[in-house]
Amino acid sequence: MNPQPLHRNTRRVAAAAAGLGLTIQVRRFPDGTRTAADAAAAIGCDLGAIVKSLVLASDAGPLLVLTSGRNRVDYDKVAAAVGAEGIRRADADAARAATGFPIGGTPPFGHPARLATLCDVDLLGYPQTWAAAGTPDTVFALAPDQLLAATGAQVADVAQRPPR
Repeated sequence: MNPQPLHRNTRRVAAAAAGLGLTIQVRRFPDGTRTAADAAAAIGCDLGAIVKSLVLASDAGPLLVLTSGRNRVDYDKVAAAVGAEGIRRADADAARAATGFPIGGTPPFGHPARLATLCDVDLLGYPQTWAAAGTPDTVFALAPDQLLAATGAQVADVAQRPPR
């Protein structure tokens, strides 16, 4: 039995990884990995090890926030980290225009142009993280140092924290 060929978006991610000196092993989950919880359940990893690649809009243009699957993004912290105003979640069309990928399948790299990128400090606490590989049913693993090197991300505390 022949495995199903990779989607063109996933091939783009693999090619981008190779261009960055990374060899990735794409894993496909037919039931989907659209949400962080779906991905963690399919992979069998901690929810926090899932890299959510979120496209945000700002008055200065789009930016990418790589956050732990456990966390929600605090827009005020993002604004402070990048020195931009008007931070908000990009809609599906704006996210695709900025990255070339659909929401739910957005990889941390391989976009038409490099985006200003923040990486959630909580992702650094995992020996291995898992990111979308261009479609809502594909993922790949990489170490946090590889994630930072591949994306040029600035590490920041971007997570909402409950009041103490």
